[in-house]
Amino acid sequence: MGTVELLKAAGVGLGDEVVVPAYGNVEVAEAAVAAGGLPVFADIDPVTYCIDPRAVQAVLTPRTAAVVAVHRFGQSADMAGLGELARREGLLLLEQVEERGMYGDAAGRRGNAAYLHGRLRGVETPVEVRGHTYQQFVVRVPGNGRPDRDAFARALRAKGVDCRVPVKTPVHRMSEFRRDIVLSETELAADQTLALPVGSGMTRRELHRVVSACNALGGLLQPAF
Repeated sequence: MGTVELLKAAGVGLGDEVVVPAYGNVEVAEAAVAAGGLPVFADIDPVTYCIDPRAVQAVLTPRTAAVVAVHRFGQSADMAGLGELARREGLLLLEQVEERGMYGDAAGRRGNAAYLHGRLRGVETPVEVRGHTYQQFVVRVPGNGRPDRDAFARALRAKGVDCRVPVKTPVHRMSEFRRDIVLSETELAADQTLALPVGSGMTRRELHRVVSACNALGGLLQPAF
């Protein structure tokens, strides 16, 4: 079953609130609407980029019926914390794996991620947590937020590095789901994050090109005001 069918099967319907992440995956918010519910956005954990149980707790109301957790970039949401919360509050808890290419085998990605971790300078590399499969190697570009991150990405692409912005616009800032709320970790992540190539098929030469290009920029460009 898809998310819509699972929500409907659990009795989620008109007037029910479904807590979802705003960092990526507009499809999850759309599923809540398709089931007849109202998506309510909660902030993320800045380490895993997944919905934070404490943020979920903060947005619960008597109308909350379900929570949808999305595992992000090869990291898992805190299902233990979310599960405890769901049991305590009597909520349906669904989990969804981010639908992106697997980029080869996990062992190869982990090996390539270790190479990047050990050599990159000037960018904030992902926190090394147990079980991370590195479907994407997401770094943060420090500086003046989105302008500097975007300038850094353009400079890398000019050097032949195929990087991408993983989440360009948080869902709660999209016109069809706009909310007058502040999700500070979500918004900061959307402004700073950049996914570097880490596929298991990459050669050491290709990985070295990524490192050289990033380190040549120093991680910090002249602030773009």
